[in-house]
Amino acid sequence: MATQPAATVQDEQPPVLIENVSKSYGAAVVLNDVNLTVAAGESLVLVGHNGAGKTTLMKLLLGLVPPTAGQVRVFGNDPTAASAVAQRRALGYLPESIVFDEAMTGRELLKFYAGLKGVDGASCDVLLERVGIADAAHRRLSTWSKGMRQRLGLAQAMLGRPRLMLLDEPTSGLDPSLRSTFYEIIETLRADGVTVVISSHALGEVEDHADRIAIMRQGNVLACGTLAELTAQAALPVRLRLSCAAGAAGVIVSKLQAAGTNAQAESAAGRNINVSQVDTQHVEVICPHTEKMAVLRQIAGLGAAIADVDIRPPRLDEIYAHVMAEDAHS
Repeated sequence: MATQPAATVQDEQPPVLIENVSKSYGAAVVLNDVNLTVAAGESLVLVGHNGAGKTTLMKLLLGLVPPTAGQVRVFGNDPTAASAVAQRRALGYLPESIVFDEAMTGRELLKFYAGLKGVDGASCDVLLERVGIADAAHRRLSTWSKGMRQRLGLAQAMLGRPRLMLLDEPTSGLDPSLRSTFYEIIETLRADGVTVVISSHALGEVEDHADRIAIMRQGNVLACGTLAELTAQAALPVRLRLSCAAGAAGVIVSKLQAAGTNAQAESAAGRNINVSQVDTQHVEVICPHTEKMAVLRQIAGLGAAIADVDIRPPRLDEIYAHVMAEDAHS
């Protein structure tokens, strides 16, 4: 009979609660006073260089290792406790490095994991179809590509309809097409209320799939919040790229500078806005986020001279680099 993990989980508790957690191996401090809470149905992405402590956090949530200090709670329970069996069945885990028995077929291996988790093997074919590898399920894994094995790893993490998914570098080594498909599957899980914690180096791809982002370095959480919150904290400028008629860029620059948007003639408020000509048809305006609407009103005042405006807020990789640089100089 299929196990129903969701019914045994204390849903009133946050799926993940990490309070003042430190982890050391001898003299080596891997995590230092980390505090994180992940709400039901939320997607939290952990980013940071190798050695930041991301994988160690995953191990703590899985109950594989205990914290040296502080407490870890998964659905209100200590994940290292023997009584947390039902809780573990509510977890799905995809490790960074997947090692499967290559003599087995995809279907055989998934049914093996289903047996370990106490899940009815009848669900395996449905999962294989869902991740797009049903046609290859009868073949031995020695004939499978990296992308197919990664999908199989996701299928095993989805066994038993887990309420919390822990994904450690889930798209490592996948081509752009497979990465897109992978995140489409993750989004369908989130739509069903599944909580997701992802560890990733791929900053460009995760920013569109995260409710919040935790930036980590050497065991410390340097910043955590939504992309908008991290952008505001970093106070990085917004770039506006203006498209205009051929040969009109110079005139546009002059008009905007005359309106007082040039950084060389800052206002008393210190607006720090810079206008520059990219080519004969394009102008770039760099301004603080707080000045964006004022600048857009000035641009709108130019009327038909402006054909289009492309607003480019800071990307996650820029915010990440800024946070890392500030920490290095603190």
